[in-house]
Amino acid sequence: MEHAPVSPKSGHQAVVVLDFGGQYAQLIARRVRDLNVYCEIKPYSSSPESLSHYKGIIFTGGPGSVYASGAPLCSPGIFQMGIPVLGICYGAQVMAHMLGGMVQPASAPEFGKTTTSFEIGSPLFEGVPQSVTWMSHNDAVAQLPKGFSSCAKSAHCPVAAMENRERKLFGVQFHPEVAHTEHGSQILHNFLYIVCGCTGDWEMNSFTQETVEALKERIGGRKVLCGLSGGVDSSVAAMLVHRAVGKNLTCIFVDHGLLRKDEGDLVEQVFRQEFDMNLIRVNAAGRFLDKLAGVTDPERKRKVIGEEFIRVFEAEAVKLGRVELLCQGTIYPDVVESGTGQAAVIKSHHNVGGLPEDIGFEGLVEPLRDLFKDEVRRVGLELGIPEKLVWRQPFPGPGLAVRIIGEIAPDRIETLQNADAIFREEVAHFGLERQIGQYFAVLTGTRSVGVMGDGRSYGETIALRAVNTTDFMTADWVELPYELLGRVSNRIVNEVPGVTRVVYDVTSKPPATIEWE
Repeated sequence: MEHAPVSPKSGHQAVVVLDFGGQYAQLIARRVRDLNVYCEIKPYSSSPESLSHYKGIIFTGGPGSVYASGAPLCSPGIFQMGIPVLGICYGAQVMAHMLGGMVQPASAPEFGKTTTSFEIGSPLFEGVPQSVTWMSHNDAVAQLPKGFSSCAKSAHCPVAAMENRERKLFGVQFHPEVAHTEHGSQILHNFLYIVCGCTGDWEMNSFTQETVEALKERIGGRKVLCGLSGGVDSSVAAMLVHRAVGKNLTCIFVDHGLLRKDEGDLVEQVFRQEFDMNLIRVNAAGRFLDKLAGVTDPERKRKVIGEEFIRVFEAEAVKLGRVELLCQGTIYPDVVESGTGQAAVIKSHHNVGGLPEDIGFEGLVEPLRDLFKDEVRRVGLELGIPEKLVWRQPFPGPGLAVRIIGEIAPDRIETLQNADAIFREEVAHFGLERQIGQYFAVLTGTRSVGVMGDGRSYGETIALRAVNTTDFMTADWVELPYELLGRVSNRIVNEVPGVTRVVYDVTSKPPATIEWE
């Protein structure tokens, strides 16, 4: 099946990220793009010849140890090319290990926020004061390679960074790409502009324009079917394809019965009024609920829903005549959490790990596969999509199936729909809907004793979840006002039958994920 990425042809200066299996590979690329330098990702095994046109190379972190048998290592020729290299965490250890240094278990592993001091005069740390960095390592550089010097240190890590200025080789033990590193953007800026000599010739509108052109070239005169949920991801993907092929795109909105309250009608109304697109609504709640009957495992739920989506699309494609391609609003967090390359599987997303192998289309079109949520929103605004759609609350493709712990049943769906609607209403009432990254209710599957009408009750527990995040790879729970939480709790237990208790989730990501399943 054709599954080539839809990437704009770049005449821009570019930096490449070599992925050693770290969870933050695309986050690094995103930070680079935020600094107006075009960035691509390639596997760590890429040949030096394939990298010769890049202005700089960044090695990602990774889950293993460089001295372990079978550890991922790059080609030694990369260090002989004269192109600047920045190794991050495992990437720094790869550099040290391959160039004759020594990496071994750290005497005191570091995880989380760590105060770090930097060498004055290092081009990598120009303008960076002693500050907090984000560490996550069990191993450390115990002996520097020849020609390298330490240029940063923390209380437990004498080589928090190393450099060989003459060869333009740098390594940092911490993660400058995550928001917790206070001056991480400045460090990446220094690498790009001081070390690599980039001038910053790429912006998001370049992505939009060039992706539309790339879609035109790839799709040609073929017909495309788009799975449209009404969320920002599928909406932006549909608009990009619509710009490229016009009426050769047909959007299928599948109402699987697991949407938020009244959402099916809202999506249909908005897209018929706002955009001149071919739109078909398929009411398929019955077939989805039949397939989910008795299913409680979250991974199984996702795979069942993923396959059923495809089967619905295939059936609609037959009615439309020959439709060769399927468009999806897949974004990078979907891909990385489903497992990519050396990265671990966190959970299979219905549109990635949940896809069946025998898909009845010639190929997939996923124009947003390399973007994070905030970047998708920026593209949406660039395309002229109304803010009310661009800033809609994120909603997982499997819908409420992954917010209902345990078995899916019509009465449980209705319970969660009503509780979630109350939560969203009150957040809007307090004027916080644009200040919270994502917020929703979860039907936990836990039952507890309550007292209603002077009698004993035994009902469901609803959990409320609210997080702030820029990239949906990490997230902090939001300290909602007690008055808001009190109003939501009071309304839910009084207005939603069968609910006796409301709790608030105060877990960040990591260690949790944003969704419960």
